Amino acid sequence: MKNVTFCVIKGSSPLFYAGIAISIIFIALGLYSAYNMEHHGHIITGMNNQIVWGLPHVFAIFLILAASGVLNVASISSVFRKIFYHPLARLSALLAITLLIGGLCVLVLDLGRPDRLVVAMTNYNFKSIFAWNIFLYNGFLLVCILYLWFMMERRMQQYYPTVGLIAFVWRLILTTGTGSIFGFLIAREAYHTAIMPPLFIALSLSLGLAVFLIALLIDCRETRCSLGENILHRPKTLLGVFIAAVFYFVFVYHITHLYFTGRHGIEYFLLAGGGVFTVLFWFGYIFLGTILPLLLLYHERFTHSRSSIAFASVLTLIGGLSLLYVIIIGGQAYPLEIFPGMEVTSSAFFDGASMHSYVPSIWEILLGISGIAIAALLTVIALRLLPFMPRSLADKDIDESLT
Repeated sequence: MKNVTFCVIKGSSPLFYAGIAISIIFIALGLYSAYNMEHHGHIITGMNNQIVWGLPHVFAIFLILAASGVLNVASISSVFRKIFYHPLARLSALLAITLLIGGLCVLVLDLGRPDRLVVAMTNYNFKSIFAWNIFLYNGFLLVCILYLWFMMERRMQQYYPTVGLIAFVWRLILTTGTGSIFGFLIAREAYHTAIMPPLFIALSLSLGLAVFLIALLIDCRETRCSLGENILHRPKTLLGVFIAAVFYFVFVYHITHLYFTGRHGIEYFLLAGGGVFTVLFWFGYIFLGTILPLLLLYHERFTHSRSSIAFASVLTLIGGLSLLYVIIIGGQAYPLEIFPGMEVTSSAFFDGASMHSYVPSIWEILLGISGIAIAALLTVIALRLLPFMPRSLADKDIDESLT
């Protein structure tokens, strides 16, 4: 690799300032939503005693998975020694930090009593995966900050590969822990399966790389950084592989459930009779989030267009969000089977209901979007203050012999 110099984003275009203004507005609306949910209680949301994880949790897990997956670009550089990706490693680590902060902000503000977080941080039940996640999330932030510091500080370059390996292993454990939250829940038929952790790992890789490609294209336009076809081709091709990997695990997930007679009810609910969940699965995830992105990334007519790559990345994020909505909320909407093999027409525990209804309120929507706005604003501020972006990513500046 030839000498790569980095620069800050000056940000002089109207689009740059418009993005900052929009982010600040949505952050303010998110804080106002959190205040209302704190003041009036969760009665103003669409959540209830049956669906306790609503849209903010979908956004929070979406951002946490993207944070874990976006670090994969830096890991390819340091762990797998693909020096070709080295100029992109700083942006990758920065996005991992800002996305995780955005996701955790949504998670904390949605608790209803954010001050009770002190209890969760001082009293641990290590049989609960939630207790382990306190360490995993905070540890991931610390490791990413050290990783970024070692990248940018010449004196610490000798430790850079070691910290990169730690970050790589840590993010795999973190994503496994996030998937295990659902995989360990025995009561919910849609959750209790060992395929959840690898599904979440694959989903994190696709979401993270999609976020990275969007950020890279926007930043290169803002800094007028020359972006070569070769350096864009590799992550674009890798994104298609990750999208296919997610589809494989989703396919195995549903095939496994269809194999067990006791799971036929939840499968029919999600795939055929679940209303909005069925629509989100087939149209939101399968069509918009899988088929269209693969077509845009691999079809000869679209594969060389940067607009197609950006659009495919956006569709991947929409598909991932749709899939998480189906898994998290659809899994709760399906009624609990408290008395297996018995017909229950009515019960105080709602196990006789055909489906639990949930309509997200405007407060939940604004709170969820504010997490994305927080991550975007923190990224822009960091890019404005410190040199994260290379001055040039043109093909002539990349030494192919080292790839």
